Amino acid sequence: QVQLAESGGGLVQPGGSLRLSCAVSGSIFSIKDMGWYRQAPGKQRELVATITSAGSTNYADSVKGRFTISRDNAEGTVYLQMNSLKPEDTAVYYCHAVIPVPPTSYEMDHWGKGTLVTVSS
Repeated sequence: QVQLAESGGGLVQPGGSLRLSCAVSGSIFSIKDMGWYRQAPGKQRELVATITSAGSTNYADSVKGRFTISRDNAEGTVYLQMNSLKPEDTAVYYCHAVIPVPPTSYEMDHWGKGTLVTVSS
């Protein structure tokens, strides 16, 4: 069974930094796209950043220039470096991974349980 485990959330002051990590475990042969999403209180979940297995990245406009997504394919881990944090970045951050299901052509979406990031003075 595939599991995604996030870590690194917490309380930080505006302008500060945090680094989120997400490790994928279980019986997997490969991981395609990985990413981070977030959900603030009273709002829908939204995309923060994604990264393909080849390293191509995509960011929400609200985090461009402040957040950096990266991954370690050998370790099955994805990271989110968050700098210049703002109060509006406060949310639960969820890790996401698209994992093929060999020998079929299916791919499954997997989600972590989330880690809370609070930006406040």
